[in-house]
Amino acid sequence: MNKVKAVIFDLDGTLLYTLKDLMISTNYALDKHGMETCTLEQIQYRVGNGVRELMKRCVPDGDANPAFEEVFEDFKRHYQIHCNDNSGPYEGIPELLKCLKDKGYKLAIVSNKFMDATKELAELYFKGTIDVAIGEKKGIRKKPAPDTVIEAMRILGVTKEECIYVGDSDVDINTAKNSGMPCISVAWGFRTRKEQEEAGGNIFADRPMDIVDIIEGRF
Repeated sequence: MNKVKAVIFDLDGTLLYTLKDLMISTNYALDKHGMETCTLEQIQYRVGNGVRELMKRCVPDGDANPAFEEVFEDFKRHYQIHCNDNSGPYEGIPELLKCLKDKGYKLAIVSNKFMDATKELAELYFKGTIDVAIGEKKGIRKKPAPDTVIEAMRILGVTKEECIYVGDSDVDINTAKNSGMPCISVAWGFRTRKEQEEAGGNIFADRPMDIVDIIEGRF
């Protein structure tokens, strides 16, 4: 009998394509301060550990730069307004979430994106399917620490033995490991299968609906 009762998803690169909006807001802030802007590929390999870490990787000398906090605030203000200009669910994701919901699974999002943007995007695209969405906020450690996952489990009323995690990066693989649950790694996100395998990933979904088959066939 399938023991999984809840599926916990990463957001960026797993459920939503968000790179272009992240790049535009990053470059807006960098350009405003006369700093070199970033390509989409550079942004892709600098995301995953939260927006502050993204900006540390994009600003020369990171947070040691005297202008860093100002640049970061400009990024946040811009992204809060423009986080959905070019973003949207990957093909097949709405159908996946509806299928899981119809089968009775509880669904959560845990993200290193700041809380307001996480909740806004979850409400916009996944209303009626996602039960709880948790982003970065003060007082709770970011992934790969298990804190956001633990908070999601508490709200959902499930144990780690009843959960499976779905993500697209080494951060997600380590988050699942630190939370004591299996991780399904997706092939369509911000990191390649090879990169995820090197990080310890060993369960892969090539298409969104593969996740249903994996959960019901292996767990």
